[in-house]
Amino acid sequence: MITLYDRLTRTLNASSDAILPTLARFVFAATLLIYFWNSAGTKWDGTPFSPSLGGYAQIFPKAMEAAGYDASQLGLFHWAVVVSGTLAEYILPLLIVIGLLTRFAALGMIGFVVVQSLTDLFGHGGIAHVETLGKWFDGLPDGAILDQRAFWMVVLITLVIKGAGPLSVDRILSKRRSEM
Repeated sequence: MITLYDRLTRTLNASSDAILPTLARFVFAATLLIYFWNSAGTKWDGTPFSPSLGGYAQIFPKAMEAAGYDASQLGLFHWAVVVSGTLAEYILPLLIVIGLLTRFAALGMIGFVVVQSLTDLFGHGGIAHVETLGKWFDGLPDGAILDQRAFWMVVLITLVIKGAGPLSVDRILSKRRSEM
């Protein structure tokens, strides 16, 4: 029985470089791709370069409140952050799904999720609501920040560490470079 177990674990270890990143990209595509694209779609009027009032309010809730929800009162910095955040919500998930510059894209998404979580907690007041923040080791896996986003991070960290896997544009480009 132990020999069979050892053989099975060696096989799984040998195939983990193919299985884990492919599975991580699939889970990302199945659960988060449309979430981020839908979120990005709420942040612009016409093009991603013309942010909507909602885009400013989502990313800079306190600044918008202070400006009386008049985006013209905000500066170039605010516009640039909303535009770059909106573009990131489209481009980084797409790069992950197709497996192009995957480690870079996953690292960018980690940064994005950290900023998103901090904005949700401190900008939108989620820190005051235990159901939003959540609590680890409480037996309830539905807290939006600590629980759900921890799973997002596991998927993204897997991609940073393991790369895109065999079914990816990264692998195709890597093979072409090694043939040259």
